[in-house]
Amino acid sequence: MLNALRRHHEMIVLTLSVILLGGGGVAWWTGAADLADGLWVAGTVLGLVFALLAMGEALRDRRPTVDVIAVLALAGALWVGEPLAGAIITAMLATGQLLEERAAARARRELSLLTARAPRRARRLTPDGLVEVPVEEIEIGEHLVVASGEVVPVDGRLVAAGTFDEAALTGEPVPVERPAGDDVRSGVVNAGPPVELVTTTTAETSTYAALVRLVAEAQAISAPFVRVADRWAVAFVPLTLVLAGAAWWAAGDPVRAVAVLVVATPCPLLLAAPIAIVSGLSRAARLGVIVKGGGALERLAGGRVVMFDKTGTLTRGRPTLTEVLTTGSADADDALRLAASVDQVSVHVLAGPIVEAALARGLELDVPSAVEEVPGQGVIGTVGGVAVRVGRPDWITGPHPDRWARQVRRRADLDGSMSVLVEIDGTPAAALLLQDPIRPDAPRMVRALRAAGVERVVLATGDRSDVADVVGRIVGVDTVLADCEPADKLAALGREARRGPTVMVGDGINDAPALAAADVGVALAARGATASSEAADVVLTVDRIDALADAMLVARRSRRIALEAVALGMGLSLVAMVAAALGWLAPAVGAALQEVIDLLAIAVALRAVLPTRLHTVELPEDARRTLAALHAQHDDLAPLVERVAGVADGLSTEAPDLTDARALLDALEGDLLPHERADEELLLPLVARALGSHEAVAALSRTHAEIEHQVTRLRRLLDSVAVDDIETEDVVELRRMLYGLYAVLKLHNAQEDEGAFSLAPAHAG
Repeated sequence: MLNALRRHHEMIVLTLSVILLGGGGVAWWTGAADLADGLWVAGTVLGLVFALLAMGEALRDRRPTVDVIAVLALAGALWVGEPLAGAIITAMLATGQLLEERAAARARRELSLLTARAPRRARRLTPDGLVEVPVEEIEIGEHLVVASGEVVPVDGRLVAAGTFDEAALTGEPVPVERPAGDDVRSGVVNAGPPVELVTTTTAETSTYAALVRLVAEAQAISAPFVRVADRWAVAFVPLTLVLAGAAWWAAGDPVRAVAVLVVATPCPLLLAAPIAIVSGLSRAARLGVIVKGGGALERLAGGRVVMFDKTGTLTRGRPTLTEVLTTGSADADDALRLAASVDQVSVHVLAGPIVEAALARGLELDVPSAVEEVPGQGVIGTVGGVAVRVGRPDWITGPHPDRWARQVRRRADLDGSMSVLVEIDGTPAAALLLQDPIRPDAPRMVRALRAAGVERVVLATGDRSDVADVVGRIVGVDTVLADCEPADKLAALGREARRGPTVMVGDGINDAPALAAADVGVALAARGATASSEAADVVLTVDRIDALADAMLVARRSRRIALEAVALGMGLSLVAMVAAALGWLAPAVGAALQEVIDLLAIAVALRAVLPTRLHTVELPEDARRTLAALHAQHDDLAPLVERVAGVADGLSTEAPDLTDARALLDALEGDLLPHERADEELLLPLVARALGSHEAVAALSRTHAEIEHQVTRLRRLLDSVAVDDIETEDVVELRRMLYGLYAVLKLHNAQEDEGAFSLAPAHAG
């Protein structure tokens, strides 16, 4: 019973105050003046006790408070015989406390959505069938089955494709299709048929468990909500007391002093600012951004310098296969199929991307035998009677690589790629080049940060300078700091702090010191929270870096609205205080006027709850599905784009043969051009509507025309060359045209990724 009273004391006090105030009003209306005064006095005493308790709590926490004004106003109302004014103040204070508590509780509910759905048990696949076990018993490398509608209990890698509802983690309303070999996070819901996955974490270290800890931390910080208004208490309280004393001294009437105290009761400070700030916390949580308290939200709003880590922050943090380079007679698809078949059982970080790339190309993988993984080198196995080795180039070629292997290494170094060699029956057959791609939403995010008021953007990474410079140039940062150790990042933050409040964004353990040192640390936890999440003030649970721009916009708007509400409320209160000091307002009238001022300030603060235009574009579900379908076609055509460069590389003036070029042209006309025309018809109008401007897609439309023009030129050239009469000049011209087309295609695909497909998460469908 006592606990229930503690939980609902605001509602109890408000109910009693309204009953006493309203009952006194009825008694006064019916002529029972003494009864009315008695009820109002009781209401004033109730408010005095309520305000004294609040002031005592503030003093115990050693923080400034404006509750002293309410105490003086209530006590003064009793002293000068103005119980009606005191009863109105009590109702006003109780209403404010209830609204503040309800706003904070709403924010806590937003932050606690994850914890309420935490899985407790899992289905382990054993030789004897499915066995249900507590999630705490799950180890890395076990096979689990997740039924339809169930929450994925721990992070894992999919054995077969699946469809998942990731709304709880990302806010994404459309089910997401994940291919076989893709990683799936704990906490998402299986929205399709039962799926099998191989666990990559334990329950304790999984994404969901880490986010539960983060939510608990955020609640602990934001629960004892420090009123933003208390900053003005030091100046406001003496001002009020001086004005009240001056009015009393000038008029010789203590009623005037009480009237000043009544209209000075600072509910605009007590209510408006917290409502706006808590609304910002709640709004950020719905966007997939956990902000650890109102203080962190305000510091984020004041950020002027943003420093980014590279890997996993501005890049995806997970390599993808970009190219398959083969030796003379090897077939690229066959080499990739054999490598992926062996890598199915490997736990190496590059194994998953290789398997995903093979499945994306529609290759049928076989179950390997006699598999042996050599730590730090690669994996050996037999696929369909063929001996396959996949691993480091120096492990495959030995200390003396041949000319082809040296060319592969040079190509990888120039592109900033990682290379994996494939050996078939003792002979190097292919090189798989993998890159950590730049997040397509990163350049738009940087532009949005600048529009929101960020003055400087810095990239600080431990990667080498040539790779870092390329990323920085594409994303649009002001300065690139390469080859940085954690201590170097700390030193850089110290230098940048002279320009203004700093925001550090990272996702790795090595970023934790910098995240803790910055004014605001922002960690990406979409692929699993680490020490960086624990050290950060803001945690992104969505795998979209542009959510940071949205969070900063929300923070700045919430702070601006809080200041507007406070300025309006306090400005009107000061005017009313002067009027009361001059004798123009009686205490009861002043109390009623202060209630009106409160309502105006609260109405201004509640604007923070209303939706506003953010950096992220909200697309209707049908538009998202269209975008996802075109994005899937876009990704499926990536091997064809790389084939353009491969055919150009293979052209020889010594033994001219245009067979591969003619086959490539057929594929370009049959697959690529229809896709580009579909983009022109469906994608560009969709993006133009979303961004509110046809100029935003003008460059994409122009490159569509250029691609079709270049393919048409290829057709004219190849049709003009006889099969048995190929001149050297024809080969040179064809090679030049293919390289030109390849450059246009690569640039166009990057533009589409950034300008169109970044509007919605990949794989949505």
